[in-house]
Amino acid sequence: MRSPIPFLIPCLNLAALLWAGPLQADDQTVARQLEALGAKITFQQGDVIQVGLTDCSKLGPEEFKAIGALAHLKTLTLYGRCNGLTDTTLPLLSGLKELETFGVDGAQITDAALEQFVAFTNLKALSFFHLSFRMPGFTGVGLGHLKGCPKLERLTVAGMSIGDEAFAAIASITQLKDLATWHTFQTEAGNHEIAKLPNLQKLSLGQRLPRSGNKTPSLSDASIPALLGMKSLETLRIGEAHFTLEGLRPLKTLPNLKGLALYETDLPPADVEKLSAEFASIKVEFAPLTDDQRKKLEMYLRQ
Repeated sequence: MRSPIPFLIPCLNLAALLWAGPLQADDQTVARQLEALGAKITFQQGDVIQVGLTDCSKLGPEEFKAIGALAHLKTLTLYGRCNGLTDTTLPLLSGLKELETFGVDGAQITDAALEQFVAFTNLKALSFFHLSFRMPGFTGVGLGHLKGCPKLERLTVAGMSIGDEAFAAIASITQLKDLATWHTFQTEAGNHEIAKLPNLQKLSLGQRLPRSGNKTPSLSDASIPALLGMKSLETLRIGEAHFTLEGLRPLKTLPNLKGLALYETDLPPADVEKLSAEFASIKVEFAPLTDDQRKKLEMYLRQ
C-alpha cells in the first residue's frame, strides 16, 4: 500500500506538559512547549493555524484535547500510526471550527462515528490513509456522512479496506470537486459510483489492492466508458494499470478535460506520442516504467 508522503514534524507527547485539569495555556504557550520537543508550528497573528505530525503513535486523549483547544487551527496533519484517534477521542477535536484541511493516517473510527466530522463546519479538504483498515464491521459506508460538511470539496481515501458500497456512499457527497483514491477493495463497479459525482473536476484513480476473491483489476481499458459520463472533469490521473491506445482514445470526448496523467502503466511510449498528438487540447503526462515499478505493476495485476 502506498503511504502518505511524510512531512512536517515528529510526534509529540503532551502528557508531560499538561496537568490533570482542563487546558489553560494559550496558543503561544502550547506552541513553545511543542517547539521544545522539535515540533513545527505555523502562526498567524499570534494564533496557531497549522499543526503537523509524522509519528502519532504516542498521541492519546490529553494530546487530542490540547490540539482541540487551538481554536484558530486551519490545517491539521496526523500522519504515522494515528491509532489513538478513535470514536472516543475524535470528539476532543470538535472545537476546531476553523479547520479547513485535515489529513490522518491509521485512525480507528467506525462508520457511525464518521458523522462526527460534520462538527468541522469549515472543512474543505479531508484525507484518509489506512482508515480503520480491516477493522471488524467497518465498510466505509459512513463516508456518506461527509455530505453534511457543506464546504468539503477535496477527499482522499487510500489504503483502505472499503468496497463498492463505500464508493456508493461517497457518490452522495455531491459537493466534491476533487477525489483521489487508490489501494482499496473496490471493483470495476466502484468506478460507476465515482462517475455519479456531478461536480467533480479532478480525479486521481489508482488500482485496487490485490486480495483473495478480488483478483480482477478495478482499473483498465474497461473503466474508461464509465469515466466518459463525467462532463465536469478537467484533470484525470490514472495508473497502476494496463491501458491501450484504443482504450484511452475515447477520453478526448470529455468536453472539459484539460489534463491527462498516466502513471505506472506499461503503455508503450510510441502510443503515448500518438495519444498526445490526437489530444491536441489536452496535456498528456507520462513517464516510462522503472524496473521496480514494472514489478509492482505485475503484482497489482496478478489474477
